[in-house]
Amino acid sequence: MKALFVTTVTAAALLLGACSTTSPDVIRPGDAQRLSTVQDAVVLNVRPVVVEGQQQGIGGTSGAVVGGIAGSSVGGRREGMVIGVLGAVAGAVIGNSIERFGTREESVEILLQLPSGERRALVQAKGNENFAPGEAVILVSTGGKTRVMKAVAVAR
Repeated sequence: MKALFVTTVTAAALLLGACSTTSPDVIRPGDAQRLSTVQDAVVLNVRPVVVEGQQQGIGGTSGAVVGGIAGSSVGGRREGMVIGVLGAVAGAVIGNSIERFGTREESVEILLQLPSGERRALVQAKGNENFAPGEAVILVSTGGKTRVMKAVAVAR
């Protein structure tokens, strides 16, 4: 019974941590069928960056539960309580680390120049498109979030 509980809590923490993304290829349901503003721009520079992972407490909480249960089953009653507390603390630290590293995203910082001459920088998760300096792109803004997409060549 304890093993099933520990497995369930660990699996839930890992699944919830994997749900977060800032990928430009993933559109949230609330942004679907919303009119977006579009701006032309030119890529000046692209560099790889890492968006640090989030710690919402799910990893720490589930780690503490798993560590506490595992530790409390060691030794007698008194030893089990002491080791259970130590296991909970160690589990919380390990769970936080797993959550933070599990939600990190390989991203790119794109330096852009607008037609007005104004320059902007935008960080977004790596998507299916790769950008190069001098390339024409569009900025799509929806609900306060902006993503960069390659501009479609239009024949005239």
